[in-house]
Amino acid sequence: MDLVGRLGGQLRVLPGAVVGWDMSAALALGDALGISPLVMAELLPVIEAVMVTKLNEQMDHTNG
Repeated sequence: MDLVGRLGGQLRVLPGAVVGWDMSAALALGDALGISPLVMAELLPVIEAVMVTKLNEQMDHTNG
């Protein structure tokens, strides 16, 4: 999904942790790209969870 690759600038971050994407921005971008809202609703939360886990693991490893 090309949408996922474009969401790097839409991260929601707290000090020391990534908490997810700005879903309003993600859905607006997906809409502009012509992606079905149903597809986004089904896939983005699952992909987001993996992304958050992996980025936080990388940050822990780098800072640990």
